[in-house]
Amino acid sequence: MTALPPDLLLASQEDLASSPTFDVLDPATGSVIGTVVDATPSDATRAVDAAAAAFPAWSSLPARSRAEVLRRCHDLMVRDSERLTRLITAENGKSVADARAEVAYAAEFFRWFSEEAVRGEGSYGEAPAGGARILVTHVPVGVAALVTPWNFPAAMATRKIAPALAAGCTVVLKPAAETPLTALAVAGLMREAGVPDGVVNVVTTTDAAGVVTSWIEDPRVRKVSFTGSTAVGRALLRQAADRVLNTSMELGGNAPFVVTADADVDAAVAGAMVAKFRGGGQACTAANRFYVHADVADRFVAKLGAAVTALRVGPAVDERSQVGPVISEKELTGITELVESAVAHGARIAAQAPAPATGWFYPPTVLVDVPVGAAILAEEIFGPVAPVVTWSDESTMLASVNDTEFGLAAYVYAGRLQDALRIGDRIEAGMVGVNRGIVSDPAAPFGGVKQSGLGREGARDGLREYQETRYFSIDWS
Repeated sequence: MTALPPDLLLASQEDLASSPTFDVLDPATGSVIGTVVDATPSDATRAVDAAAAAFPAWSSLPARSRAEVLRRCHDLMVRDSERLTRLITAENGKSVADARAEVAYAAEFFRWFSEEAVRGEGSYGEAPAGGARILVTHVPVGVAALVTPWNFPAAMATRKIAPALAAGCTVVLKPAAETPLTALAVAGLMREAGVPDGVVNVVTTTDAAGVVTSWIEDPRVRKVSFTGSTAVGRALLRQAADRVLNTSMELGGNAPFVVTADADVDAAVAGAMVAKFRGGGQACTAANRFYVHADVADRFVAKLGAAVTALRVGPAVDERSQVGPVISEKELTGITELVESAVAHGARIAAQAPAPATGWFYPPTVLVDVPVGAAILAEEIFGPVAPVVTWSDESTMLASVNDTEFGLAAYVYAGRLQDALRIGDRIEAGMVGVNRGIVSDPAAPFGGVKQSGLGREGARDGLREYQETRYFSIDWS
């Protein structure tokens, strides 16, 4: 069993030494790799007690002081990158290369927001009617409740924690029950970096609804930031409405990947391998459906199929593995049912990589002849399956692309940049990758439109999510 860090909840584990626990499983084998505290709603309230008590001192620190702590957090994550990589592969199952990339990406949020913390913005001007001056400042919103998913256990935590702390907020964090170990390890590094007790409080639990509801109903919590499914996001928004609670929602996706007739097919295939199969396709930004022009469809499918067939699937303990297991047996069953349904309605498996027979592995797959109304085009697959649809008429293709409640990410490959931008501009998505298969960057605003969410993470926008605007009207008679 993996040795766990000591910071299981709040500032110390000793307070909950007799609490119930739950096991963390390795998705490659189903074996137990660790045990963590299974917190209750009462424990969650104690986390808010700690965050509320720490807020006055943390929010009043000079921005430079907060920035230096965040920069130390970055440096310590870089120092411990291999340990964090192994932890992610153990509880999440993604390949070593993908886990290592996630750690670097996660650490960068601490560096980016350490720099943003000191770039305070405001404005000062004369009231148009005269007689007064207008002064506008930004202040921390207060205690923030953060809820993160299992697919990026380090990056989803730091993408929320870093801007919250930079703004002067304190936080309570509920990581996914499938992957709590990484969040606990990051919290331990933050303590080592000098984050005071009570500023960051990690609550591990299998009672997600009870814990999060207790936070939403607590008047001391002034912000909730959630990353997860659209269905859960809708439920949280209904709860938050009763308190008119400040919310940020990063929800589901159904990203289209468009390839035009004059696209560089080799580049498009390389981009598709990143956009679809990074992390085994278990990302909200993962390409979910491929719209390939009929003129290049055969070449694209042949090259993509060859690349997919060559993928090495296996547990991350073998560093040669490029695709690991999906997170749970439930997810494996869902992916299997989507593919079987598509095949039953006329789709055909064009290519498939071999995968282990034991563990929660789904073989990376390319589907062709996918019917337009197939469920696999409408639902978020969250697995290593690439359904391909051919198109000839651009308007018809775009109508299909936009026929979804989701609007998070999209990808366009075209020979002419003007065509790529024109098509991208007509796609209803918050982020568009143009001739590249990745869109995430700490310096860029991450988020979607329609039912893919509210608000943005990353960039200056991410800091503003944890601030309120305050206006002073100054007599100037």
